[in-house]
Amino acid sequence: MKSDLVFVCSECGKRLPKWMGRCPGCGEWNCIEEKRLAPVRATEPGAGEDDQAGRIVSLAELKSETQTRTRTGINELDRVLGGGLVRRSVILVGGDPGIGKSTLLMQALGRMARSGESVLYVSGEESAEQLRLRAERLDVAADGFLVFVENQLDSIITTMQSCQASAIVLDSVQSVNGGSPESQAGSLSQVRQVAARVIDCVKRGSAACFVVGHVTKEGALAGPKALEHMVDTVLYFEGERGHPYRILRAVKNRFGSVSEIGVFEMGDSGLVEVPNPSEIFLSERPEGAAGSAVTALVEGTRPILAEIQALVSGPVPGPGRRTCLGIDTQRLALMIAVMDKKLGLSLADHDVFLNAVGGIRAGEPAVDLALVAALLSSFTDRVVAAGTLVFGEVGLAGEVRRVSRSGERVHEAARLGFGRIVMPRSSVESVSVPRGIVVEGISHVKELAPLIFTR
Repeated sequence: MKSDLVFVCSECGKRLPKWMGRCPGCGEWNCIEEKRLAPVRATEPGAGEDDQAGRIVSLAELKSETQTRTRTGINELDRVLGGGLVRRSVILVGGDPGIGKSTLLMQALGRMARSGESVLYVSGEESAEQLRLRAERLDVAADGFLVFVENQLDSIITTMQSCQASAIVLDSVQSVNGGSPESQAGSLSQVRQVAARVIDCVKRGSAACFVVGHVTKEGALAGPKALEHMVDTVLYFEGERGHPYRILRAVKNRFGSVSEIGVFEMGDSGLVEVPNPSEIFLSERPEGAAGSAVTALVEGTRPILAEIQALVSGPVPGPGRRTCLGIDTQRLALMIAVMDKKLGLSLADHDVFLNAVGGIRAGEPAVDLALVAALLSSFTDRVVAAGTLVFGEVGLAGEVRRVSRSGERVHEAARLGFGRIVMPRSSVESVSVPRGIVVEGISHVKELAPLIFTR
């Protein structure tokens, strides 16, 4: 007779024929437990299941319906989602503890409830009293806002199927117990099981579902990587501790762009949208300080002006340090190499610190020319002329290359009062320059210094 007892790793869910001190799957110690197998239950088909589900159909037979998106009432969130919520979609939201994930989602559900939508907030981490206190602080109160405090998966699934809500929040996937005796809530196997059943329930119904996920020390979503493949959209909520600004970024979106970002400011009464992030990021820029340059980035559909700060100190004994915040370290290394080879400025024995102010992530090639400008400014202790904006990609030969959507960058700079713009020469002819703006086109980094420094 076959035994129903197995040895299972509580961390990764790997089954083993006997007890071991260390799991061969994940490498953790003292995590092998003896468990009794639970009977496997078949999933009942849902009432809202599509007619085509479970059978082969021709592409021509599929219904062609216009997807009506549901607005959350938070424009920055809707922008990142691609225009609003899509029915039967599952959105995974991750971020550091205390960054504002639960606050953002509660505010979104509150605004949807005020507009007449029925919404459900499922909490496995907070009590009903704690949710009420947070709702009062955020001024969230509506008859259509339903709250369910539970961490047992079967009960949650039953409630999701019966409540007829148009939007659901599950906070969080790591706090839900799937009912399997093989592992505890939050383990990899439990997270995979919980996510699979929640996604199946959502796809058979009509609601959109936000699922909150914890992150690891490295900033990645905790749990199996397959979790990100299973959902429709993955959003990361980013921000520096002690800094009021938060950035919501999509890294996967089946129903919209992954280039959009939403910018928020954390206050006493919750998160406040920042419709014009350029003004915020430049509001405290120091005047007459060396090592500062302003560039124009494009995030999704809108240009954003950001300040790039550099600090070059030295010489120091041995190789210099390289520290970056919001900018790829490899990109910095490339620009330092280009400056050494093409401009004759060696920074090998200098410490270099680089920062994209405001917590923004400056990852596109258009930031290259601003990096060179900020490094030159700090190294030579010369100030970039007031009202000057710099953008363009720099190649390894020192050439300045064209970047996309130059016209939008120029018009955003003009709107915020910049009167002089240094950009790739190959892009100048294709840009309609606003009145009163001086555009300087360059084709090599050697031409940069005479144009940006005060005389």
